[in-house]
Amino acid sequence: MNSERSNPVLAAETPSAPPSLDTYREGGFFFASPTGVLAAAEAGAALAAPLEHGEVVVGALPFRPDVPSRLTVPRVVHRGAPLHTVSLPARPTPGGRWLDQRTDTESYTSGVRRALELMAGGGLSKVVLARALDLTAAEPIDVCQVLAALAARDPRGYTFAADLGGSTLIGTSPELLLRRTGRAVVSNPLAGSRPRSTEPEQDGRNATELLSSRKDLREHALVVGAVADGLAPFCRELNVPAQPELLPTRTMWHLSTKVTGVLRDENASALDLATALHPTPAVCGVPADAARNLIGELEPFDRGFYTGLVGWTDDRGDGEWIVAIRCGEVADRTLRLYAGAGVVPGSTPEDELAETSAKFRTFLGALGLKESA
Repeated sequence: MNSERSNPVLAAETPSAPPSLDTYREGGFFFASPTGVLAAAEAGAALAAPLEHGEVVVGALPFRPDVPSRLTVPRVVHRGAPLHTVSLPARPTPGGRWLDQRTDTESYTSGVRRALELMAGGGLSKVVLARALDLTAAEPIDVCQVLAALAARDPRGYTFAADLGGSTLIGTSPELLLRRTGRAVVSNPLAGSRPRSTEPEQDGRNATELLSSRKDLREHALVVGAVADGLAPFCRELNVPAQPELLPTRTMWHLSTKVTGVLRDENASALDLATALHPTPAVCGVPADAARNLIGELEPFDRGFYTGLVGWTDDRGDGEWIVAIRCGEVADRTLRLYAGAGVVPGSTPEDELAETSAKFRTFLGALGLKESA
């Protein structure tokens, strides 16, 4: 066993004083959820053995199974209260000059058309196609400032930063893949969305349209069914609501279903359960293998850790893992943002392009930017 694992430095537990955003340093790990904040520093050994007392594994898993994960057992871990329960310091929009912004809308719409053609031939029910938006700054990007801006815009969301070795995965996701607390498990899959509007009447129409959309309800049911099927072997009780609810974020309306269960035993950790569910049809498609292969063919970039997982699991097996969406990857002066949309029969290239633009607004809004026309 690695010597760092043989003589672990016990995690620092500070539940009464939240680590907030000031605890995070670039190269570390930060994870804020509605249940609390976990910040880690002094990365230790890679995960290679069962966790010892007081240890926590943190990090990120990629979209594809053939890409190495970034999981470590940090030497120092701070825990704190949820961000929405504490007074966050006023944070200005990250400064600096942005020199360039590039994306490929034509490649994206062509990919959607090709996916629809293949669906018409049978064998593929859904595929999630994404596009990238590349931004270049005049100076190195301050990851801490960006993280603070994202957290300030949505203190109730899942805000995260994970070191990838030479770059940082950072974002604020609305989607909980798996939370385990003792024998209790929760998954909150999202699929089907509409943009928010600053006009109240239009915002209400968007929400009502989403909740009654056969296309979106069908897409959502595919995801919920896959999550339920994935959890069923581990659970002696499983509750799957018959109808989704609306989940609002600052920029989007989502169809949301909260699936809850009780484990048969506690041998399956939060990380075990999360990897059993990943990837769901919300970020890949149906059937999964065919959709993942098509994504590799049609997307002109490597997803890396986008639509992967970010989270933590402790030595008791408890933990939280979220789907890495509404995120980007920072490396020196560059920031690559990602946004995707589920393509199903009835989709149109124009609608899916508009959906990805709406999803980009989560991150761009935190930077004080808009997508270039």
